[in-house]
Amino acid sequence: NVQAMVYGNMGEDSGTGVAFTRDPATGENVFYGEFLVNAQGEDVVAGVRTPRPVKELAQVFPEVYQQLLEVRRTLETHLKDMQDFEFTVERGKLYMLQTRNGKRTGLAAIRIAVDMVEEGLITPEEALKRVEPEQLNQLLRPIFDPQALRQAREEKRVVAKGLPAGPGAASGRVVFNAPDAEEWAARGEKVLLVRIETSPEDIKGMNAAVGILTARGGMTSHAALVARQMGKTCVVGCEALKVDYKARTITVDSTVIREGDWVSIDGFTGEVILGKLETRPSEVVQVLIEKSLAPEKSSSYHYFSRLMEWADKVRRLRVRANADQPDQAANAVAFGAEGIGLCRTEHMFFGGDRITAMREMILASTPEERQKALDKLLPMQREDFVGIFRVMGERPVTIRTLDPPLHEFLPHTEAEQREVAEAMGVPVEAIRAKVAELHEANPMLGHRGCRLGIVYPEITRMQARAILEAACQVKKEGIDVHPEIMIPLVGNVRELTDQARHVREVAEQVFAEQGVRVDYLVGTMIEVPRAALTAGEIAREAEFF
Repeated sequence: NVQAMVYGNMGEDSGTGVAFTRDPATGENVFYGEFLVNAQGEDVVAGVRTPRPVKELAQVFPEVYQQLLEVRRTLETHLKDMQDFEFTVERGKLYMLQTRNGKRTGLAAIRIAVDMVEEGLITPEEALKRVEPEQLNQLLRPIFDPQALRQAREEKRVVAKGLPAGPGAASGRVVFNAPDAEEWAARGEKVLLVRIETSPEDIKGMNAAVGILTARGGMTSHAALVARQMGKTCVVGCEALKVDYKARTITVDSTVIREGDWVSIDGFTGEVILGKLETRPSEVVQVLIEKSLAPEKSSSYHYFSRLMEWADKVRRLRVRANADQPDQAANAVAFGAEGIGLCRTEHMFFGGDRITAMREMILASTPEERQKALDKLLPMQREDFVGIFRVMGERPVTIRTLDPPLHEFLPHTEAEQREVAEAMGVPVEAIRAKVAELHEANPMLGHRGCRLGIVYPEITRMQARAILEAACQVKKEGIDVHPEIMIPLVGNVRELTDQARHVREVAEQVFAEQGVRVDYLVGTMIEVPRAALTAGEIAREAEFF
């Protein structure tokens, strides 16, 4: 194989460089790159010499620079994408070595796609195909200051790497449990919640933290799913971390991180970094959520909104969001959600008086005691639903009745059990016995979901009443609400029939009491194999899947 070669190291009239037809970091339509005089291509990337900005070619090799500008225009006109190319100048003559589609940040990808539509190079449909969903997501998350991140890497402060489960950038003081996260955050501290893995009882701590870091779990773990819904930066499955709850330390090789130490996590790369790094807020979030920035003052928002307008014109799917609280629902609406696809009621039970009432219900030994506890929970749930319905307006809201097994609401450590027993005025042995009784060999398939409602129909009836009373209240305010009540973990049509009967009986009672009716639906989620196999039968009872 014989290959013709050109050399950029033939003297002061020679050189080499790498250039992009647009800025790969910002997407700005400017000629971007670096070059070296009297050097070969590997010298540019090897770091042996400091390259010069490509715009300085206009002074060093004016004719070559003008040729490169023409090449830049030709490449984009022909290939219709931002190009990354290499060139060599040998004794004053320009040689193009190669070109390829350039790698770019999420911000750059969106800006380049939108600009190329406005320049007539591509169509809106082509622009949509150019942007990956994850690139669009990057526009919504805070990012580390690029200079600070570069310095941290150079100083070798990146000590571990996990799975980037929740995009964004977060720096906080390390805490190891949810109560501490709440307490520290309440006094104004930015905290990073570090767990081996998370569970539903960590919800309030996760909400208080600026970021979540776990040693176990994957991209569909509890931490990952909840963090993405909350908009929290999250890194999971970081197996290099040795988390010691008792000592309140994290060990990574020879490095020991203690409670209160500053740690930063990058939800785009999965990097775990020692120390505090400065972050930049997302302009899109400032415009849509915080309302602290006018839309016309944000170029990022301009590109984001243009791309989403084009997506709305061609899409055939309607998109809903997961939301368990009014503020989450408001965020969903701001980003264009056409409804709530899943509102998980169990998250409403964690915290304050709610978890106490929930535990009273679980520990109740008679139906009367259980109903007394449920009566405490009713107004709390109703208040939450009123807030969500007001935010969502006429958009549909799918609310799932209680799904997790009851043991998830009980304390599991000796200290927590004693604390709860003292607060509730019951023997600690009673709590231990109930925890043992409710223990599940496989919590994913045990006594949970619709089975809870079948054994304790008063739970389903309380939740149905809270939902429908809230719906009636908001309808009286002039908002035509559309609640959809989802019965979880149905595997047989008779399970849905049983639970739907309770919901509909309560609905008629509430409508009679309130003097107003609302349109509502009762359905289920096809989430177990048996339900999929008998979906035809279930469909005759369900008003939606």
